[in-house]
Amino acid sequence: MKKSIFILLSLLTIQSMAQQTIRGIVVDKESQFPLIGVNISVLSNADLLGTTTDFDGTFRLENISLGRQDLQFTYLGYEDVILNDIIVNAGKEVILNIEMEESVVQLEEVTIVARRNGEVTNEMATVSAREFSVQETNRYAGSRGEPARMASNFAGVQGADDSRNDVIIRGNTPTGVLWRLDGVNIPNPNHFSIPGTGGGSVTILNNKFLKNSDFYTGAFPAEYGNGIAGVFDLKMRNGNNEKHEFSGQLGFLGTELMAEGPLQKDSRSSYLATYRYSTLQLFQFLGIDVGTDAIPRYQDASFRVNFPRKNGGNLSFFGIGGLSDIDILISTEEAPSGETLIYGSNDRDQYFGSKMGTFGASYSQPLDANTFFRVTLAASHSSINAYHEYIDREIIDGKFQLNATIPILDYVFTENKYSSYLNYVKKINSQSTIKAGINADLFHLKYLDSVRIVRPASTTGGDVSFDPWRTRWNANDFVPMLQPFIQYKYRFNEKLSATAGLTSLYFGINNKSFSPVEPRLGLSYKIDDKQKLGFGTGLHSQIQAPYLYYYSQESIGSDPIELNKDQIGLIKSVHAVGSYDRLIGKVSRLKLEAYYQHLYDLPVAEDSSSFSLINAGAGFSRFFPDSLVTGGQGRNYGLELTLERFFNRGYYFLITGSVFDAKYKTLDNVWRNTSFNGKYAFNALFAKEWTIGKRSTINVGTKFTRVGGRWRGILDLDESLLQQDVVYTSESVNTIQFDPYFRADLKLAYKLNTSNLTHEIAIDIVNVFDTQNILKETYAPDHPDGPVVDEYQLGLLPLFYYRIDF
Repeated sequence: MKKSIFILLSLLTIQSMAQQTIRGIVVDKESQFPLIGVNISVLSNADLLGTTTDFDGTFRLENISLGRQDLQFTYLGYEDVILNDIIVNAGKEVILNIEMEESVVQLEEVTIVARRNGEVTNEMATVSAREFSVQETNRYAGSRGEPARMASNFAGVQGADDSRNDVIIRGNTPTGVLWRLDGVNIPNPNHFSIPGTGGGSVTILNNKFLKNSDFYTGAFPAEYGNGIAGVFDLKMRNGNNEKHEFSGQLGFLGTELMAEGPLQKDSRSSYLATYRYSTLQLFQFLGIDVGTDAIPRYQDASFRVNFPRKNGGNLSFFGIGGLSDIDILISTEEAPSGETLIYGSNDRDQYFGSKMGTFGASYSQPLDANTFFRVTLAASHSSINAYHEYIDREIIDGKFQLNATIPILDYVFTENKYSSYLNYVKKINSQSTIKAGINADLFHLKYLDSVRIVRPASTTGGDVSFDPWRTRWNANDFVPMLQPFIQYKYRFNEKLSATAGLTSLYFGINNKSFSPVEPRLGLSYKIDDKQKLGFGTGLHSQIQAPYLYYYSQESIGSDPIELNKDQIGLIKSVHAVGSYDRLIGKVSRLKLEAYYQHLYDLPVAEDSSSFSLINAGAGFSRFFPDSLVTGGQGRNYGLELTLERFFNRGYYFLITGSVFDAKYKTLDNVWRNTSFNGKYAFNALFAKEWTIGKRSTINVGTKFTRVGGRWRGILDLDESLLQQDVVYTSESVNTIQFDPYFRADLKLAYKLNTSNLTHEIAIDIVNVFDTQNILKETYAPDHPDGPVVDEYQLGLLPLFYYRIDF
C-alpha cells in the first residue's frame, strides 16, 4: 500500500511542466461590437508573447506559463486595458471577455489612461462602484467563496451576523440591496432565507459560474431601480466552447461538481453546469456522527447553454436554484444545557424549509458598429415554510421529562415572479452614448400563516395556556411592477465626462407605490493619468417586502383585516457622493469617498412609537408590525477610505475604513440610532504567496475586522414576558451600544499544477482567536440567567476544501 501511494505521488510530481491557453473576445464597451486588430501583450512574460484579435474580435495566446500573468490590450483610438493577476492553472483554460472604451480625441493628442482591475464595467457609473472577480471571492480570508461576504471587506460595507451573509451598506437596512442576474431582478439567492431579508446562512450562488460582476454602494445609474442601499449586478459566464473541462470540490460547506464544454464545436455553442450538496448531510447519510441532529440540508444547481448567432449575436438559456431545510428539535434534549440557540428557540421544535429558483432566456445582438440591444425573459420562484411545536416538559432528577408537543405555528409564503428586461444602447459618436430600457415584473404572491400565542405560566399564574388559532396572512394576489429608464453619457474631452438619467418605479399594489420621476446625475474628472474626481447624486426608491402589505393583527374568521396594504408606499432615498481616486505607482491605489443620504417615506408605527422598518432585514425572524404609515425619515453620512495593492511580487493587501452615522426618526420626531449604526468599521487584509518550483504555490492570507457594536435599550420585562420576545421601552430603543465587534480570520492554501490537472487544498479559519462578540439580546425563559440573555456571534470555525480541475 505504501509503495502504491509513493508511486502515485511520484507520478503527480514528475510530470512535465504544463502550459495553458489564454483566449477570449474583445468588444466595444458601449455597442458590444467585436474589435478587429486589437493588440494583446503578456506583460509578465520574459518572451514578450502577444497576438491580435481576428475578424470576430477573438484572440488566442498559447503556451502561457502557469502562475499569475498580466495582460495589456491596446487599440488605435481606444483606451488601453490592463489586467493584473490573471491566474493560469493547468486544469482550465483562461477565457476573457474584454470591453474597450473609445477615446474622445485622436491618439496622438493625448496619453490614454488604461482601465485596470476593479474598475466597474458599467459606463454610466461614476462613484461608489467596483467590479469584483471570482478570484476575489476565493482570495479573501473569511469570504467562503461568497460574493456577499467578499463585499463586506469593501469600504462602507459590513456583515450583519456571522451566521448569515446579509450586507449592510452605509448603515442602511440589508433589505435595501438589489440582486440582479443577467439583467433581471431575482429573489434572495440564499439558503435558509427569511421573508423580507436579503441574506441567508449559505449562498445559492456558486462563484464558479460567475464572471466579473459589478457591485454598487450608492448613487447608482438609472437602470437600477427598486433599491436604496446597493446593487449586486451579477453576470453568468459561458462554458468553454472548445474543450470539455471538469471540476470537483469537497468542503465543509458543500460537495460540488462542475462541467463545461462545447455542444457543437463548429457552432461555438457551449454548456456550463454546477451542482452542490450539503457535506454535513452527506456525512449523516453515510452514518458519520457530526455532533448534532440539527443538520442543515441543502443543495443547489445552475446551468447555462449559449448559442452564438450571426454578426455577434448570442442566445442563451440559464438557471439557478436551491433547496434547503433544517429541523431544530429541542424535544430530544435529555437535560438542560444552559446554552442560547442562535438558529432556534429554547421552548419549541422548529421545522423550516426554503426554495429559490430563477430560469430564463437572453438574446443579445449588435445591430451595427454603434448599436446594441439585449432582451431577457425569466421566471422566478421563492417559497418559505415553517412549522413549530411547543414543548411541554418538566425537569425530574436533572432530566427532561417530555409531556407533549403542541402545534403553535404553521406558515407557507410563496412568491412567483415573471420578468422581462429590455436594454438598447446607441453610441452616437465617440463622445455620446444613450442607453434606454425597461424592467417589467409580474408578482404572484401567496401567503398563508396561522398561529396561536403561548401564555407562559409566569403570566397566567397557573399552567401554560394557548390562545385560539388566528390567521395572520391569507393572501393570493397578482401585482405588476414597472421600471423604465433612460441614460445619457457625454464625454467633453479626455478628462471630463458626465452622465444623466431618468427612471420611474411603479408597483401596482396601491396608489402610494408610484415614483414618477427619479433623476440621476454623475460627473467624472481625470486630473491627470493618476488622479480622478467623481460625483454622483440621484433619487432612489424601493418597495417594501411584499409580505408586509398583507399582515394583520386582527382577523374575522380566517380572513385577516389587512392593516398595511393601503397605508404604506415606496421608501425614497436621495444620494449624494463625492470621490477622489489616486493611482500610487503601478500596483496600488488610494480612494476616498464622502456621502450623504436622506431617506423619507419610511414605514413607521402609527402610534408614534420607535418602530421603523429601517431596522428590519437581518436575522431569522419576520416582522409583525402594528398599523404603519409612511411618515418616517432617516439620514446617513460618512467618510470612507480604501488603500489597495494589487497582487504583485507575491503579495497584496486591502485596507478599508469608514466612519459614519445612521439615524432615523418616527412620528415622535426623535432621532435614534438605526440598528446598524456601528459608527465605524475597519478591515485589513493581507496575503503572501510563495512559489515552490514551477508547479506549486503556498498562499497565506489574513483578515482583521473591527466594527462598532450593535444597539439595545432598557428592557420592558412585563411586555417581554407577554410577547415572549425582547421588548425595550420605546424611549430607550437603540440608546445603549454593545461592545465593539472584532474578528480575525486566517486562510492557508496549497496549489499543485500537474499535466492538465490542478489540485488545491485550503483551510479557512473564521474567528481564529475565538472572540466572543455579542450579537443581540434574546428571549430565553428556560435559561438560568433568563428570561433575557446575550446571544453571541459564531466562535472559531475551521472550513476546509479540496478542489481538482481537469
